[in-house]
Amino acid sequence: MQVFRKSLRTLVAIGLAVSAGLLPAGPAAALSRIKDLANVEGVRQNQLVGYGLVVGLNGTGDTLNNTPFTKQSLQAMLERLGVNIRGANLRTANVAAVMVTANLPAFSTQGTRLDVTVSALGDAKSLQGGTLLVTPLMGADGEVYAVAQGSVAIAGFQAEGAAASITRGVPTVGRIANGALIEREVEFKLNAQKHLRLSLRNPDLTTARRIAAAINDYMGADTAEPTDPSTVAILIPPKYRGNMIQLLTEVEQLRVEPDQTARIVIDERSGIIVMGKDVRVSTVAVAQGNLTVTISEQPQVSQPSPLSNGVTTVVPRTGVRVDAGEANKLALVRQGVSLRELVDGLNALGIGPRDLIAILQAIKASGALQADIEVM
Repeated sequence: MQVFRKSLRTLVAIGLAVSAGLLPAGPAAALSRIKDLANVEGVRQNQLVGYGLVVGLNGTGDTLNNTPFTKQSLQAMLERLGVNIRGANLRTANVAAVMVTANLPAFSTQGTRLDVTVSALGDAKSLQGGTLLVTPLMGADGEVYAVAQGSVAIAGFQAEGAAASITRGVPTVGRIANGALIEREVEFKLNAQKHLRLSLRNPDLTTARRIAAAINDYMGADTAEPTDPSTVAILIPPKYRGNMIQLLTEVEQLRVEPDQTARIVIDERSGIIVMGKDVRVSTVAVAQGNLTVTISEQPQVSQPSPLSNGVTTVVPRTGVRVDAGEANKLALVRQGVSLRELVDGLNALGIGPRDLIAILQAIKASGALQADIEVM
């Protein structure tokens, strides 16, 4: 009986220690907010685009003879201002034709401002010091939603002289902070919606099911259902009708553990390789070796003896070295290893990212790699 009571006291003490956080707990799952995993359908940005003119450039604008659209736009603008220049020979280099782009945020109201990006369309060398004239920004439906104007700020610069020039950044692209004024709103009545759909940023069946389960547990009813890997449909409970903001505020703070497909992303241009945590391989042996031939020229000068009739000559000396990569041995990568062990096994080959890309593709071709390879 004493032993039983002592064991009971020990179990109670352990339970209290765990609840108080005195003992180390198991590894916590990487939980993310629904707010960071999905978007609300209908709550989105809209892209705007416009064509305009930047003036005030210090001789770095478009060449009017090479860019007829700049010349036509300049003539049309001056005629609207009452200046008739038909038939005149324009030689100014202080004007550039540009494309103006912006993103109209969701629920933006009239009179608010947004940032715009200005990009040269012709052969202008730089937009530094220029001012964008009034430019209407249109949406995909052809309606004008904002009007942009202001001084262009660029991050790059260009300087040149008679025999040399230097360019930093991209001087033909600039930005105008708060450069556009919103004139039209995109109408979307969020509170009038009877159904909501969450769109996953990274479509996945398991993640969609977990999101729906978390919402149903919080609501206490089956209000959410995954319809496909990228969509979770939510039926609005009666107490939240007409108050969608409260519902979305509570739903987006719920936390779930996202799942992901085992995938390897490769950028061959820069040699970047990114592996997911679920990448696994079957037992496979890998060897890598390159044939390298190095040829070096070290010519020597041969001088004749003193008081002789000899001629100074150059004697060629060529050295040839061949490296067949015999030092690179087979490396064994065992089945079901973790991502860290897989990386350590591949690094044991002593190779760079370029060769590692070819090895991963060869392992995939052999059927030993349980992951998708995406080449960018």
